[in-house]
Amino acid sequence: MNVASALNPAAPTGLTSSIYGVGAEGLDSDAFGMAQALIGSRQNVSPKRLIKPGPSATQLDALLSLAATAPDHGLLNPWRFIIVRAEQRHRLGEVFALALIDRDPGATLEQIESAREKAHRAPLLLVAVACLGAREPDTPSLERMVSMGAAIQNLLLGAHAMGYGAGLTSGQAMASPRLHRLCGLTEGEVPVCCVNIGTVTKRKASARLRPTPSEFASELPNESATGGV
Repeated sequence: MNVASALNPAAPTGLTSSIYGVGAEGLDSDAFGMAQALIGSRQNVSPKRLIKPGPSATQLDALLSLAATAPDHGLLNPWRFIIVRAEQRHRLGEVFALALIDRDPGATLEQIESAREKAHRAPLLLVAVACLGAREPDTPSLERMVSMGAAIQNLLLGAHAMGYGAGLTSGQAMASPRLHRLCGLTEGEVPVCCVNIGTVTKRKASARLRPTPSEFASELPNESATGGV
């Protein structure tokens, strides 16, 4: 069984040749269908629904290798991932708890414990860090964030293809100086989110409604509408 039929048995197993470009000669005839099924069936999974086992060391290395294929203008590698092992989660949990107290000294014990518990959910937790400091060439920060987003998406899709669930979490603790110190971040490095990966206990009954191409793609306005350059 191929990837497309494994992820979505109802998906067509063949596509007409008209969908392929002139450079597709080396691809399997159903390469697009497989990619479409993989990408279209991915769901964001809450860390609350992710349990052991998580990816093995070999699988994690393979996932990070997928992240490395992200577009990277200037070859800056403008992002990195910090692996938070199970034996170190208590340190991250303490930062989450203290960051909440810093923001809200009146937080209840229940709220503080809930913040601390967020570090102990998924079996694999990575802190995604954007590297936005001075580098040569000085690729704009927005381009670097595009690269980071692509790297994260590659991780998510790779985990999905392996049979794991994955989800992103963030929140105000990402901006806490305590988290910066814990992660040993240097000037210009910014923690963006946590990537959580593990075995899914329960999936959503249906995929979220996604926008259609017509909702986010448009033609370049004609000159009469823009007044020229």
